[in-house]
Amino acid sequence: MTDEETRRRWINFGELIALAALIVSAVGVWIAWKSSDNDKPTTVVEQRSAVPLALRGSVDTNGDALTIMPADPSHALESLTVTIKGAAPIEVGGDGKLSASDVASALKGREKEAKDVGYSVPVRIQAHYVENGSERRGGGSYVLRYKWEGGGLFGSRSLHLLGLSRA
Repeated sequence: MTDEETRRRWINFGELIALAALIVSAVGVWIAWKSSDNDKPTTVVEQRSAVPLALRGSVDTNGDALTIMPADPSHALESLTVTIKGAAPIEVGGDGKLSASDVASALKGREKEAKDVGYSVPVRIQAHYVENGSERRGGGSYVLRYKWEGGGLFGSRSLHLLGLSRA
């Protein structure tokens, strides 16, 4: 076998390998095309995981009320229950307004605390809220800050709310 014949045989062998690869590729494309007729387009939907409820409180200008609202705007508050140890639970509506008079009645026996001094009391808050269209329950332990004002010679003392923070 001459050098020329060997070279031609390798060229023929290479052509056969290329032809086999072309046939395998064409069969793969045909199988993919046939299977795509039966499938509908795949839709990818992003699943949001549930975000735990975190509450924040903002005091009105004179401290007569505290508005408790979810920190995450995707949460819609339905109702709240604020519990101070040793007192009856305070039911708060979906607006989240906790009045100072309700807290004062729950803090019976603490009226003798010094005035114009900030105090805090641990509270437990249970909430019903809506997140992404489904009803959920959540809550936690928080610290409610307040102070007593007034109470001069003939005046009565009043409670003013200062804020709410996570315990």
